[in-house]
Amino acid sequence: MKIAVDAMGGDHAPDVNVDGAVAAAREYGVSTILVGQSAKIAPLLAGKDTGSATIEIVEAPEVVGMDEPAVAAVRKKRFSSIRVAAGLVREGKADGLVSAGHTGAAMVSAKMVIGTIEGVDRPALAAIIPTVSGFCLLLDVGANPECKNHNFREFAVMGHLYAQLLFDMTAPRIGLMSIGEEDTKGTDKTKEAFKVLKETGLNFIGNVEGNDVFNGRCDVIVTDGFTGNVLLKASESLAEMIQKSLREEITKSAKASIGFLLSKSAFRAFKARIDYSEYGGAPLLGVKKCCIIGHGRSSAKAIKNAIRLAAEFSRKRMSERIQESIAELHSREKGMAVQ
Repeated sequence: MKIAVDAMGGDHAPDVNVDGAVAAAREYGVSTILVGQSAKIAPLLAGKDTGSATIEIVEAPEVVGMDEPAVAAVRKKRFSSIRVAAGLVREGKADGLVSAGHTGAAMVSAKMVIGTIEGVDRPALAAIIPTVSGFCLLLDVGANPECKNHNFREFAVMGHLYAQLLFDMTAPRIGLMSIGEEDTKGTDKTKEAFKVLKETGLNFIGNVEGNDVFNGRCDVIVTDGFTGNVLLKASESLAEMIQKSLREEITKSAKASIGFLLSKSAFRAFKARIDYSEYGGAPLLGVKKCCIIGHGRSSAKAIKNAIRLAAEFSRKRMSERIQESIAELHSREKGMAVQ
């Protein structure tokens, strides 16, 4: 098992990417290939203990800047770190890809270089959201701002399979994001999507609203990339605000400080639950091999966990399982059309 890491991607590259790869090697035994400018990567890697795992360096002199078009990675900078890393996955030299760099470039590279699963029109980014009773999978969170009915159906199938892996459940509850529970609520697009999802044979519980994101009502929420991205960013901002407000309140009085010390383990658990770095990144579901896309501000801890997630995703053959399920869905639909 080897995971290709876009070593030049992210706000704090290549330092955190190297440290994350070392930590993943030492703690999880996952080998990695650091793709990027070797002159900058090698000194950071020198002398590091990687346990039984290995870390290689593959040269990629170019970097896709955050202000550049997403297609630059494929059309203009064929020797960029993200493009070369995707090529390693396509060639079978790596089992998965991790990048905290230009999100658009990572998605374009995954789709055009690694390739999409047959039958999947648009891959979707899936993010883990903490809830009062556990966690919920939200997709799409940015890959597809606008969607058609069959895209929602594909998202539901892919979300169903990924939730089974994440949450160890046989029939994840799937909801469609709308502005009301009734099937008559929402836009024309969501009303049509409701009908499509109802016919998938999955555990579709109907429409869900914004207040259902965190209350544990469902395990998978399907929506378009525009709405999903807004929800995700708002959730992350709220989590950061809560943490900051708690810190400020704790320092206001001696009584509050003592209370914090007595409840320190609970605060630590709460912080871990809402910390995105615990999950590493969001997988791009629907491509032929695993692709994990992380925050631009990812820490070494986030990169470490993204590598762990990529290795687990690959070991469980998630891409192959998604392909099999999509093919089965299309076959069933063709059979119904003939009847």
